[in-house]
Amino acid sequence: MAFELRWGIISTGRIASDFVKDLLVDPATRNVSDVAHKVVAVGSRSTESAQKFIDAYIKGDNNVKPYSSYAGVFADKDVDAVYIGTPHTLHYENAVDALNAGKHVLCEKATTSNAAETKALIKLAKENNLFFMEALWTRFHPLTLELKKIAEEGALGDPVVLHADLSSDFHTENQPLTHRMLDPKLGGGALLDLGPYPMFWAMLALYEHPSNKNAKPTSVTGSIVKSTITDVDASTSWTVNFTEHLKAQAILTCSMVVPAAHFGAVIRYKNGVIKVAAPIYRPPSFTVQYFDSPGGNVVREETRAFSYVGGGWHFEADEVARCVKAGRIESDLWTHEKTIIMMETFDEVRRQGKYVLPEGVEKVDRVQ
Repeated sequence: MAFELRWGIISTGRIASDFVKDLLVDPATRNVSDVAHKVVAVGSRSTESAQKFIDAYIKGDNNVKPYSSYAGVFADKDVDAVYIGTPHTLHYENAVDALNAGKHVLCEKATTSNAAETKALIKLAKENNLFFMEALWTRFHPLTLELKKIAEEGALGDPVVLHADLSSDFHTENQPLTHRMLDPKLGGGALLDLGPYPMFWAMLALYEHPSNKNAKPTSVTGSIVKSTITDVDASTSWTVNFTEHLKAQAILTCSMVVPAAHFGAVIRYKNGVIKVAAPIYRPPSFTVQYFDSPGGNVVREETRAFSYVGGGWHFEADEVARCVKAGRIESDLWTHEKTIIMMETFDEVRRQGKYVLPEGVEKVDRVQ
């Protein structure tokens, strides 16, 4: 029998609907038979809003309970794990409440407002022997697993330079000041909303590469151009160097005022190149070019394309279920340490770019 994980959903926005639709995809369509998923509760600002979400995305199941608060989901004895899809400045409080209620947590990115909050959540999860993971769904895609295998088998050599961009024109000039991309109280701006994806590719290709030996970045340099509307970042770039063992650099960009760069992500090795097709959060394919000698000519090119039923969020849900089934409190593929490095990097980029969140938004002081 498959292990069935019972989910409570926090928030009824677009990302939550995408996640829930994937939970309901038959696991057999992705050759999964060891785990399954069931949504048992949804929390929103009103019972009517929660029920509307259930009617729209969990059709045919009259047993899903709608709650007019998140507290109702946390208190529900039938809920094993909670998916948190609220704005990132609310993640810390939502996750604290879930963990204190004895629930496992899958928390959307950016995990929190700063690294100190993330570390506090991980500490709380460990104290309560509960699973906690950042919802970095791209890490669990079949494409990512195959790319990682090719990148690390040795033929390409060590990575040297990585370029990655995720941008989108949100037409902020036409948005209300309360829009999540413009409101500093919601951690608005490009970095915390779009930045996790370029940073993910740096983590996968550089930090996770065996030659790096799990060494943290040796330096981070950031630059921010702020919005002319509110005091959030409109366009941000940052470089992340790994030089303790590798001699590699990631050049990363994100913007909320222009479309994404056409190249997606490009990983350059001594003996070849991997080109990851856009969009980098859910690439449909990647291409590997092999050189005839280090820095030489391309002599062979292979493209791998991937497709599956659903949007791709179910792969991270499967990982959560497997970890909970096995009694693990963190994933081996996307560890607590990787999430902390991501958040510490964003803290440093914001510090250098002088982007300070409003007083009271950060619940745990960054200096701790």
